[in-house]
Amino acid sequence: MIRQVIKVVVSNRRLKEFLVAEELSETAIDIDEDEKYYHDSAEFSTASFTWNRDDPPQLREISLKIGKGKLLAVVGTVGAGKSSLLSALLGDMEKLHGYVGRRGTVAYVPQLPWIRNSTLRENILMGKPFDKLFYEEVIEACALRADLVQLPNGDQTEIGEKGVNLSGGQKARIALARAVYQNHDVYLLDDPLSAVDAHVAKHIFTNVLGPQGLLATKARILVTHGLSFLKDTDVVAVMRGGTIMYVDTYEHLLDNADALEIIQEAAETPDETPEAEPSEVSDEESEVVEELGLDTDDMSSKRKQLGHLIEDETSALGRVKFSVYLTYFNAMGILRYFVPFAVTLLLNSVFVMGRSFWLTDWSNDNIPGENETLAKPLGVRLGVYGILGTLEVVFLYAALTSLILGGVAASLSLHKPLFHNILRSPLSHFDVTPLGRILNRLGKDMETVDLRLSSNFRFLAVAFMNVLQTCIIISISTPLFILVIVPIFVIYLLILRYFIHCSRQLQRLTASTRSPIYSHFDETIHGATTIRAFGWVDMFREQNIDKLEKHVRCSYLSLMSNRWLSVRLEILGSTVILATALLAVVSRDWGTITAGAIGLSVSYSLNITFMLNLFVRQVSEVETNVVAVERIKEYTETAVEAPWRRQVPPPHGWPNYGEVSIEHYSTRYRPGLDFVLKDVSVYISPGEKVGVVGRTGAGKSSLALALFRIVEPVQGKILLDGLDITSVGLHDLRERLTVIPQDPVLFSGTLRFNLDPTTKYSDEELWKAVEMANLKPFVENLPLGIYHQIDEAGGNISVGQRQLVCLTRALLRKSRVLVLDEATAAVDTQTDTLIQATIRKQFDSSTVITIAHRLNTVLDYDR
Repeated sequence: MIRQVIKVVVSNRRLKEFLVAEELSETAIDIDEDEKYYHDSAEFSTASFTWNRDDPPQLREISLKIGKGKLLAVVGTVGAGKSSLLSALLGDMEKLHGYVGRRGTVAYVPQLPWIRNSTLRENILMGKPFDKLFYEEVIEACALRADLVQLPNGDQTEIGEKGVNLSGGQKARIALARAVYQNHDVYLLDDPLSAVDAHVAKHIFTNVLGPQGLLATKARILVTHGLSFLKDTDVVAVMRGGTIMYVDTYEHLLDNADALEIIQEAAETPDETPEAEPSEVSDEESEVVEELGLDTDDMSSKRKQLGHLIEDETSALGRVKFSVYLTYFNAMGILRYFVPFAVTLLLNSVFVMGRSFWLTDWSNDNIPGENETLAKPLGVRLGVYGILGTLEVVFLYAALTSLILGGVAASLSLHKPLFHNILRSPLSHFDVTPLGRILNRLGKDMETVDLRLSSNFRFLAVAFMNVLQTCIIISISTPLFILVIVPIFVIYLLILRYFIHCSRQLQRLTASTRSPIYSHFDETIHGATTIRAFGWVDMFREQNIDKLEKHVRCSYLSLMSNRWLSVRLEILGSTVILATALLAVVSRDWGTITAGAIGLSVSYSLNITFMLNLFVRQVSEVETNVVAVERIKEYTETAVEAPWRRQVPPPHGWPNYGEVSIEHYSTRYRPGLDFVLKDVSVYISPGEKVGVVGRTGAGKSSLALALFRIVEPVQGKILLDGLDITSVGLHDLRERLTVIPQDPVLFSGTLRFNLDPTTKYSDEELWKAVEMANLKPFVENLPLGIYHQIDEAGGNISVGQRQLVCLTRALLRKSRVLVLDEATAAVDTQTDTLIQATIRKQFDSSTVITIAHRLNTVLDYDR
């Protein structure tokens, strides 16, 4: 009871904190979804915005208008406030002053696309009716036709949680296709072209965004680094430091030296300015891109899937296997805790019965004609009774202590392999397993083991011993009771057997219907900005309610089955009391029972009703809750990656040179899928700088995964300084390589923690790396510098700044082999140039493998 009260108080406090948390102001933006009466679709007037009212404004004195059918391009360097401008128009930022208005419905394409765990078509339609002609037109315009051909089920292919089996470019194009298909009035496009190569970007701009594209009649605000597209825009807004410096047509801005300088700093391809004559490099780039495009059909793709991607969650049928119980008792410690518990509880029952019979014999001392010759002194009676009572309490305390300690040990022992297996599961496991299922195991199932299962076993054992000792006492006191207890006990077992079967399956269904709630909640949180922008809040609320109702139905049936059991147990309990009373009266009339024995029998019969009910209920509770152990056991037996450490570690300082040799290497992401890399053979000399280019889905990122053994070889091998990487422990391998990933990964914590989670480096070393990564101006402007708090996933800094944080990590490690997986896709050209210069200088003697779709990024590489 006390524990329940504590849980209620804590839950109430948490709910209160959530409900009273500050919300975004609905009146900050003047919104009218009926745009036909207005000339301007979006407008800012001397408006300033901030993400947190306690912080200085991130956008200052913004004044801007965009009319119907107009294309506004927003350019600027990393951290200029381009993405924040779109967020301000969506209402996601706090308005400090000024005016901002929006007319008509909004479609939003974020820089990091949000993809649902559904089919490709459902990700585009998002509940809208299917219009085949328009849908086909959108697919073609967004350059998704070739991808549909590659996917085995076309647009009905399930693309996984967060789009796990899609490349960054594919996710960007699906997000754009979704926005186009919604046919809204105002389009906010946060650099969707940066995730695709130049050839595809040109196709999308021409067919979707440009003057002749599908969105030609819509108001479009396009954040871009692509200078070549600016000449086809109506207006260009140039941003720097959270302020719009210039707003004009591109032709007029070319006459403004300051504006042109900012544009060129932010440009994606400096050689593509209108003043520049087409160079041999530009022609060469086009030829390479076209050539790569022709080879697409020959390339294996990570995204080729066979059938259903996300596996349905399985629920076991029938009785819980004995091995599940054995798993729990082994986790508890059979010899250390379970055996002492059983022995001490048995001794407790012996002393309980001894105390009861001693009290019965004592009561007969004062009844005339009963036990008069055997009456014992009062001191003896009190002494023996006190000793028996004391031993009863001591052994009960010992039994409960053993079980409680065993329960704690079981929780720790079960959680450790569960968490260990999840951390060590291969990438393919997360491709087919939604996050909700993992959270369900670590959350509700572990909670059941922590808080309920130990108590269930305790009450079951106590109830069983009480029922056993009660039956023994009544049978000795009233022998005729045996004739009644046997058939009643059979009826109890029949009811129990029927009930457990139903209750167990209901519990399994309750657990399995909880996972989709977690998954949907996680999906909704990650896509909250997109959901609000498109006006899908009600749709997602209904989906959430639908999933909750499925779960509640199972939970309700589980509760009602308990009520069904209670009614039947109460009836049987009353029958036991009635039978005991009648038999006691009959036995007394026959002179076969003493008055003390009658009192003992009746008092215990009153208790046996409660104990039998408790026993039957706890049997069902144990059988029901041990399902949590069954589900945890399932995840502790999943396949894991190769050993983190080998008995024989690699040589000290390995790799000393950074020589990479890939010999006839082939791999796939899961058994049964096509090869994502097929018979690849490459030799990279020590210190060589190599660029890897190719169309979306060509296997570029797969090559990086192979180097880190995220995927294991099916055939062939990779040698690093002559040593086969499969002979090295995963930790030993990955500690000696460095990667800057395509999607930057940041954690909730200080900037320093994100740069150096193991506190291996000093503040001076961190500042030096920050400066080399061109991140120093940004960090110096933060209130706490490197101790500034970073939100989850780096939500309070731009995508480009997140990439620079990842670069800083790499500079701290200075590995012999550095892999960049499109690491500069989200930064402007000037920053990209600085990053490349830093890498060339700081990793001069290291082997650098850069995966890129900007050819200018790798043009000066060795190969």
